[in-house]
Amino acid sequence: MTRVAHVMAGARNGGAELFFERLCLALHAAGDQVLPVIRTDTVRAARLRAGGLEPAQFPFGTPLDLLTRLRLGRALRGFAPRVVVSWMNRANLHTPRGDWVSVGRLGGYYDLRYYRRCDHLVGNTRGIVAWLRRQGWTEARTHYLPNFVTDFAATPPAADLPSGRPLLLGLGRLHTDKGFDVAIRALPHVPGAVLAIAGEGPELRALQTLARREGVAQRVRFLGWRHDAGALLKAADLFVCSSRIEPLGNMVIEAWSAGCPLVAAAAAGPAELVRDGEDGLLVGSEDPLALAEAIGALLESPARRAALAQTGRARFEAEFALTPVVARWQRFLAEVGN
Repeated sequence: MTRVAHVMAGARNGGAELFFERLCLALHAAGDQVLPVIRTDTVRAARLRAGGLEPAQFPFGTPLDLLTRLRLGRALRGFAPRVVVSWMNRANLHTPRGDWVSVGRLGGYYDLRYYRRCDHLVGNTRGIVAWLRRQGWTEARTHYLPNFVTDFAATPPAADLPSGRPLLLGLGRLHTDKGFDVAIRALPHVPGAVLAIAGEGPELRALQTLARREGVAQRVRFLGWRHDAGALLKAADLFVCSSRIEPLGNMVIEAWSAGCPLVAAAAAGPAELVRDGEDGLLVGSEDPLALAEAIGALLESPARRAALAQTGRARFEAEFALTPVVARWQRFLAEVGN
């Protein structure tokens, strides 16, 4: 088993941050010796402690925060990992070189200047790995390791969502990248359906204004940030991923886990994940009418929704469940750590 430190300097909420927690806990449960290093956060620390891990916590400030790098280096040397995995730009900026293998983990097309000290890079999509190789990183130093998500098969549906009308669900930060405005513009063309959006972010007021302007404010529910994605997906008739920019699309995998049929705009991640017509439907980005047409077609065909959900669930079990993904991570860590 490998002795590994995972360094995450991200915010409290976010797909990468939550996957970091799940992976640290899963590797620990599988027998690896794991040191989670996090930006100071009592809530995240409590979740990690509940799973049997004691995180190291540091401020992870601006590039001038030299104290974090010194203290982090001291903590890593004390733990003596074989491998250190640094997640995203800020963590890589602060993680020093040492007597360990340095791995940068990317969940998007990041500025590679932050990764110059890395021995290996991991991307969570094949598209990211192909891009890394086009930037000059060799095949031997670039690796595809997918995310896993929680198995929502036995999760009961959320009880606080609108009922009696078709329920569409959007998940994610309220940011222009996520394209929730496209979903709202599609809603006038899907009569009777309710769109519930779970997330927080800077676009909340703009999206509320847009819903009023489109005449659908009574059919859009802003739920805020939720920690029960599985329950929301189990309650929804259809998951809608309208993102403009989506390097992976963790929510697609979560929908598959929950057995929720989906329609997704063909951003990079969903376009790589979804097999159009088999485990979901893909539509062009920035096209509210195409999105509405796909949503309407599925709402009119329960049998087709069920078939898409069944195939998506099979994809989850084979490729994105905890057991196969953790096994891949353990093989990778053992190989690069030797």
